[in-house]
Amino acid sequence: MSDVHRILTAREIMATDLVTLDPEMSIFKAIRTLVGHEISGAPVVDREGAILGVLSELDCLRILSSDEFYAGQQQEAGTVKHFMTRAGRTIPPEIGIYAIAHYFLTLPIRRLPVLEDGVLIGLVSRRDVLIGIESMVRERANPPPPADLIELARSWSALKDR
Repeated sequence: MSDVHRILTAREIMATDLVTLDPEMSIFKAIRTLVGHEISGAPVVDREGAILGVLSELDCLRILSSDEFYAGQQQEAGTVKHFMTRAGRTIPPEIGIYAIAHYFLTLPIRRLPVLEDGVLIGLVSRRDVLIGIESMVRERANPPPPADLIELARSWSALKDR
């Protein structure tokens, strides 16, 4: 019979169609990329796909405090690597949704890179966790019927509890 108490993993809830940024990209091009894709942050990766950090909207706001911005030298304001948050907490693909929620509750982060064998394979955001919770609640409320006919017969049997 289906396990209605199955816990979703990062692999099941992560986004895999990622927008990634190059560390040498102009910070203004990166801002245009985030705004154009309507995302609040993106992983920064090297040529081999190893994660170097994450550039968030908050990181981008730091441009306002740079000397170059106030001097009117926006083109020289720097690259993504100057403003990104260095790689911090990452998670493996098999970690459960409860552990992921714990990280979001205890750390000041909005997204967690998912690494497998040191390579970025996805990203889990707070919203992905909420969608996963909703999915688990729906699954528990409407469990799928047993795939096995013997299990189905047992579940319908009036004698099963005797």
